Amino acid sequence: MRYEFVYDERMGIRLPALQHDWEEYSPGERADILMEWEEIRSTIPDRIIKLEAMIIEKQTQLDVEEDFPRSCQLNSEIHEIASIINDLNIWFRVQQDYDTKIHG
Repeated sequence: MRYEFVYDERMGIRLPALQHDWEEYSPGERADILMEWEEIRSTIPDRIIKLEAMIIEKQTQLDVEEDFPRSCQLNSEIHEIASIINDLNIWFRVQQDYDTKIHG
């Protein structure tokens, strides 16, 4: 197969695993890839909302946590979730980048 979408455990979505440079795919293949990606991409905002809720929950725990090691752990977990949100935002913009390449 020349491309596939592989589930990324950290992100919680399937991500494209392209075997070739974008320009090497036929227009039909590009359209198929973009159609599948658009379906996946449309789930990203809901995923981000869930992750943001997790951050709020951990921040609430952190506000009352008196145990320093546990506070450090909560901070680390918040940082990791924020990193995932950042990466999801980057992936969300990928569609726009490919649209520009196709139409540009």
